[in-house]
Amino acid sequence: MVSRAVLVAYATNSGSTGEVAKAIAEALEQSGCRTEVRRLEEVTSLEGFGAVIVGGPMILGWHRAARRFVARHRSALRQVPVAYFCTAMSLTKSGQTASGGVSVAVDPKLAKPSQDPSRLSFRERYALVESYLKPILGAGKDIRPASVAFFGGKLDLMNLGLLAKLFVMLIVQARPGDLRNWTFIREWATGLGSAWAKPAPA
Repeated sequence: MVSRAVLVAYATNSGSTGEVAKAIAEALEQSGCRTEVRRLEEVTSLEGFGAVIVGGPMILGWHRAARRFVARHRSALRQVPVAYFCTAMSLTKSGQTASGGVSVAVDPKLAKPSQDPSRLSFRERYALVESYLKPILGAGKDIRPASVAFFGGKLDLMNLGLLAKLFVMLIVQARPGDLRNWTFIREWATGLGSAWAKPAPA
């Protein structure tokens, strides 16, 4: 049972991932968990939190601030329940639901089938769950999150730097728009909250 507050900490480029973090916190609250929502740069210590959710957008990999946060707080994160979430504009459908014992949740509206399953393009290989997961889990090598969720994100090219903009347009080939599936986001958070708010076994 998580008796202390759950920290929902996030990185964002234009604010849309922050809106996802707030939706997660609201669902957790409804499940019986107390929460605090903070940007990653506002968090200096994890002391006092009973669980931690770390999130960030996928642009040139999981947001650098998210990876650094996990690496920096690795020791503390080993002591509490942890979950990660990512917002993305492209994901290749593979049906993967776990990796190395870590549960994986994928928004079915985000994942798209490949044109030729026997011969994936570079973009399709890059956008596989396993390709995204490797650096995410590698940031905290000995941390096994309860779940890693992949949500649709929101893309506004005007809020990206030149390198990130070129990568998104030429490699990922994502189109601007809002792919966030609020129902799926809240369902994922509710599942975590229901598990974390349960009384500990006698």
